Formats: sequence, structure tokens, C-alpha cells
Amino acid sequence: MKIIGRFFEKTLLQQIVDDNKPAFVAVYGRRRVGKTYLIKEYFNNNFTFYATGLANSNTQSQLINFSLALNQSFSNDFEVPKSWLEAFFLLKKQLEKKKGKKVVFLDELPWFDTKKSEFITGLEWFWNSWASSQENLKLIVCGSSASWMLNKLIANRGGLHNRVTHRMKIEPFSLYETELFLESKSIKLDRYQITNLYMVMGGIPYYLEQVNKGMSATQNIEKICFDKNGLLRTEFNYVFASLFNNAAFHEKIIRTIFELGARATREEILHKMNIGSSGEFSKKIKELEESGFVKSYVPFGANKTKKIYAISDYYTLFYLKFIENSKNSSWLSKSNNPEVIIWNGLAFEQICWDHTKSIKKALGIDGVYTETTIWNKKGTAQNKGAQIDLIIDRKDRTINLFEIKYSINEYEITKSYDEVLRNKLTAFKTFTKTRKSVFVMS
Repeated sequence: MKIIGRFFEKTLLQQIVDDNKPAFVAVYGRRRVGKTYLIKEYFNNNFTFYATGLANSNTQSQLINFSLALNQSFSNDFEVPKSWLEAFFLLKKQLEKKKGKKVVFLDELPWFDTKKSEFITGLEWFWNSWASSQENLKLIVCGSSASWMLNKLIANRGGLHNRVTHRMKIEPFSLYETELFLESKSIKLDRYQITNLYMVMGGIPYYLEQVNKGMSATQNIEKICFDKNGLLRTEFNYVFASLFNNAAFHEKIIRTIFELGARATREEILHKMNIGSSGEFSKKIKELEESGFVKSYVPFGANKTKKIYAISDYYTLFYLKFIENSKNSSWLSKSNNPEVIIWNGLAFEQICWDHTKSIKKALGIDGVYTETTIWNKKGTAQNKGAQIDLIIDRKDRTINLFEIKYSINEYEITKSYDEVLRNKLTAFKTFTKTRKSVFVMS
């Protein structure tokens, strides 16, 4: 197998294969994150039946496509089924003839579900009436449309309610996995440059595929993001449309959060959008969270109603800040631009947030239950305020406060800066009145 990283996913897939129980596995994640690649590589493209939905197509075309997949998988000459019930009945009849373990892979599942097609009815019949009782059958379904996968399949309230036996959200690569991926392409960059790439495109394998050997991170960013033929120059136009129904609403939420400084409370977002609070808004922002475009957290000591939503997708933030309105200016000449320096700091903070597991492991507390958050308090006449970039609040009555700085060289803590850190620690203890032990990490 040529799979980079994905250690948890490979272990889970092996457990599913080794288990004789029937399995209904839902695989989802943002566009380009490598869902299909993972499943195809893991099973070496050896499926009892494989079919993938057609983008922006109609029911008749989807049924023709499905029948062609049946013909290819079972070397037969099926007529085009008239409905999805008939299509899944034909699949069932062919699978009954096969002995041993059977793996069925339906890729881009949401695309099959065209308007008034009753695709869900067919899938429901297939699983409930037959597949769920077949000990050696593994049904793996995959889709980028988070709203569909979550609402129509995983949280289905009809005949497929609680039928998914395993859900697998495919996350972007970590920094370590990104390094492994680049090394597999014989691309040798130091970790500072790898971090620079990560801050622009995150750990999205398809984006990292565009990185060219023999070019610096800055040169690659210039070519991939700002060249008129660069993939990430126009990728944003397709991201939301491929993931969500009513994608304009999701995009508007993201743009609103960006306009509010890339992080905002629910009330701030609603006020800026000039809309009232609703279940529909809650549903959309949850879909953005599940898809990895937004992350939420409650500031230390705050009420849960004060939850903050932040843009967590690196490419989305970089696109809105630098690519969308770029003209002829070169990224190569912007490295010392104050706006870029500020963005570097914010993006690196996000990287630290996304790698808290690694930070905890380095601190030797990976076995301790923790909550990750931030803290920001304006000063008063009596006490100075402070901002803490990252807080790991531990169950063992200890709190780690992190001061995050992005620098190419080892950051030197001077006497004056040490005083700043001490003041932050004092302010945190004073305002929060915490009784836990507090340590400053920098």
C-alpha cells in the first residue's frame, strides 16, 4: 500500500475486514482530503462491486451509470434498471452468487441522490432487507457533501436510522504526515518551509500534490496560488458548491466570520448577516464544523453561549486574505509585508491548535483528559489585561498557558519579554481566580 500516514484509519479498516460481522461504513471529509484514494489503495482496487456517482447529473444518467458498473463488476449485460429499488435488487442478486468476503464501495454517494430519485429508498431496502444480515459483507460509502452524509445518512431518521456501523471522518494530514508525503515525492524542504506550505494549504493531499521538487516553499506558493493557471487560484469557487446544498449560505457564513477578523461569536455573525437565530443557521454552521472549515471553542471561564467560531481551513483563510483580490503583485516580494507577518502569526497559532495532541505528547500528558481553549481579558484601572494564545486545561488540576511566536530562528526570551509573560500569568490568575497550578509555556 502507498498510503502515507492514516494510521488510525488503516487500523480501523483492518478491524472491519477481520470482523465477520456485516459493516456499513460511512467515509466523509472535505473535498480533496484523500477519501477515495485511501479506500482504493487500502483495498488495492479489489472490490466485489464499485460505482461512483456522477456530478450534476439526472436520475436516468445515474441509473445508466450504475448498470454499467454492474456489467463491469459481474461481466454481465444488464438492462438499465427503471428505479433504484430495481438497481439494488440486481446488485443483491449478483452478490448472492459470490462466496467469501464481499466489499461494496459506493463513491460520491450524495451524487446518486438526485431530485425525486428515491435513491435513499433503494439503499435502505438493500441494507435492511438483505445486506445487514450478510456476515462477510462490507458496504463502504463515501462522499464529500458533508450536509448529505451527516443529515441524510449518518443522522437519518427513517429506515437508515442508526444503520451506519462505522463513521470515518478523514482529516487533513498533520505536519508530520505532510513531511512524510513530501519525502515520498523526493521533495526535501526544511521544517520551516514545510510549515509555510501548511499555513497556506493545510494538510490537503491533493493540494500538496501540486508542490514541485526543486522549488522553495515561497516559489511553490507563488506558482500554485497566484499563477493564472495555478490550482489554488480558482479552487475556492468549487469548494463549497461540491460540499453543500445551498452552498451560498455556507459561503456567506465563512465570509462573514472572515470580515469579523476570522473569529466571532454566534451573535456577532448573526448581527453582521442581519438575520435572526434559527435552527437552519445552527445546522449550516455545524456542517461547516464537521467539514473542517470552522472550529468552535469556549473561552476559558466563559459561558457556553459565548462560543467563538473561527475559520480553521488554511486555504480558505489564505484565499480570502491574499488570493481573491490579488492583482499583479508577486508573493515572492511580500514576505516582509506587515500584513503577511500578522497572518503568519495567526496561521501558526492555528497550527498549534491543530496539533495539541502532539504538544500534549511532548509534555508527557497525552493520557490526561484536557480541554483546549483561549483567554482574553481587557485591563481595568486596578489590573492589567492579557491575551493567552492557547490554554490546555488539565484534569489533574493543572493549566498550561502557551505563548505562541512564529520565527525562523529560536525565539529568545529577553528580560523584558520574561516580564511580559509573568504579567500575563498574574493577570490570568487574578481575573480567573483559578485554584489550579498554572505554568507558562513558550
